Amino acid sequence: MKPENNQADTELVVKLKNHDEDAMIMIYRIYWKGLYSSAYKILRDKETCEDIVQELFIKIWNNREQLDIRSSLQAYLSVAVRHEVYHRIRVSKQFEPIMDEIMETMADLSCYDRMEYRELQNRISSVIDTLPEKCREVYNLSRNDLMTHKEISEKLSISTKTVRNHITRALHQLRINMDHVLLLLIALFFLKK
Repeated sequence: MKPENNQADTELVVKLKNHDEDAMIMIYRIYWKGLYSSAYKILRDKETCEDIVQELFIKIWNNREQLDIRSSLQAYLSVAVRHEVYHRIRVSKQFEPIMDEIMETMADLSCYDRMEYRELQNRISSVIDTLPEKCREVYNLSRNDLMTHKEISEKLSISTKTVRNHITRALHQLRINMDHVLLLLIALFFLKK
């Protein structure tokens, strides 16, 4: 049962701030599935997504008196889940393949016009240009020439493990230097799925 409008959400939040457990249960029932689904579309890990959503509701309950929701409750919760998904991707090696997919997918996002896309590419290029020569070369062969790790390893006479290490280092530098851009990409990635 979903509230019919923002006023119903506002009433739930007011009740929640007044320690109404039934309001918390109602919010949980209304929004849990959608929040879980949006996290799962990105992380594809049932347990992690369940943890993210559960932890969000625990934080909301524990901080209910200080809640300051200026948009709709749904938007507030969605942004909170996106931020936590973003955080998990940034800090966990487990989700590096997702980072790769996001970086590869951004070229296909139709919501970027040519100028924004060029600006984003320029930012990425400037970060990649700061990498050591071999790391930069491996990254470019992988991302620009779409070569496999094995093909790069053969072309440069290095092991596939070394190729992986160079790509991991490049992606790490991109994450460090482009956090704000990455958050936007993850939000757009959510919308694209």
